[in-house]
Amino acid sequence: MDLDLRKLRYFVAVAEHLNFGRAAEALHIAQPVLSRQIRALEAELGAQLFDRSSAGTVLAPAGVRLLDDARPLLAQASALLRRVGTDSFTVGFMPGLIVTPAVRVLAARHPGMRIDVLRTTWDDQVEVIHDGRADVGYVRLPVPLDGLRCVPLFTEPRVAVVPASHRLAGKESVLESDLAGERLVRHDTTPGIRSVEEKLEHVAMHGGVAVLPLSTAVFYSREDLTHVPISDIAPNEVVLAWAAHRHTPLIAEFAEIVSEPAPRA
Repeated sequence: MDLDLRKLRYFVAVAEHLNFGRAAEALHIAQPVLSRQIRALEAELGAQLFDRSSAGTVLAPAGVRLLDDARPLLAQASALLRRVGTDSFTVGFMPGLIVTPAVRVLAARHPGMRIDVLRTTWDDQVEVIHDGRADVGYVRLPVPLDGLRCVPLFTEPRVAVVPASHRLAGKESVLESDLAGERLVRHDTTPGIRSVEEKLEHVAMHGGVAVLPLSTAVFYSREDLTHVPISDIAPNEVVLAWAAHRHTPLIAEFAEIVSEPAPRA
């Protein structure tokens, strides 16, 4: 049986909205059309995907299992469409990381190829690899590594970024216990924080502490903030990551480039 990716996209939309009307609006199709497509998919699979009742729509057990596989399958299909017919290579990177030296080497070896870079965030640094926006990514751990292959690159210390007037400002180093009682500004717990820039603005305006890798703190240096090394927490690990199902000479070549020791000055 051939699986219709269009029906699969329709299924994911309904699964995410748990409402046929809202899913149809998001897909820009009529609700009866969407309902017919979902019934056709259920008939093809021989399984009920949704339980529909007056109380609403919920995923049936078969729907839960299908959703687990449908999202990565659609992401791989989207990534394939992005790559077909393009002579390009895209490198993702997190704030504070410098990818220029390795990109220059690859560009020199392949002068006819367009090489792009893509700045990522904590929220999408893995997503851009899975969906094909980036061929490889300089990734800061920890992240979910399912479906990825990785090459370790380096580690770097983490620092506490505080206002210049903060009680910890000017210290040679601090312990994690020194941060007890401080309000930690984090992208995953502080409302409205989506980027390093927003995190630092929040610290500057409202106080508190942001824990960042050293290179990120240095890259975003500003007069009203300072950073202090934290001596007793694990360093940040940086790896080169790419989708495990992709086996291309360019990815292998780039992984070899970044694994080579830097030339001595």
